[in-house]
Amino acid sequence: MSPLVLSIEALIQAPVSKVWSMYTDPAHIVHWNFATPEWHCPHAENDLKKDGWFMSRMEARDGSFGFDFKGKYLAVEPFEHLAYQMEDDREVQVSFHQEGEMTRVIGRFEAEATNSPEMQQAGWQAILNNFKAYVEAHS
Repeated sequence: MSPLVLSIEALIQAPVSKVWSMYTDPAHIVHWNFATPEWHCPHAENDLKKDGWFMSRMEARDGSFGFDFKGKYLAVEPFEHLAYQMEDDREVQVSFHQEGEMTRVIGRFEAEATNSPEMQQAGWQAILNNFKAYVEAHS
């Protein structure tokens, strides 16, 4: 049985070069990689190349919970596409499309079995929305 693939999307008011940089640079990742203000990303690492690894630490600000989000890149096409496999073997595709002065970011990810697809999609979309707000505030 094929895994369920969920999609998220955002249209960001910034050129693709800036969007790509802010999406992949750990100095920026720590400022946007969380779904709600009750969470934060105190640390991120990124070896941005095929077979390179990345890791983002996500923690509740009150210290009650935290986890490392890790994966290995399957493909890296600068300013266009990222593909990676998470530690649980699910795959993620992220594409970047320049549309005039804006960039459309589309993510597709394989759902996991623990949480509802709706909850997963809402969480991933909230992180992408946080990314959009961060990029646009720094443009």
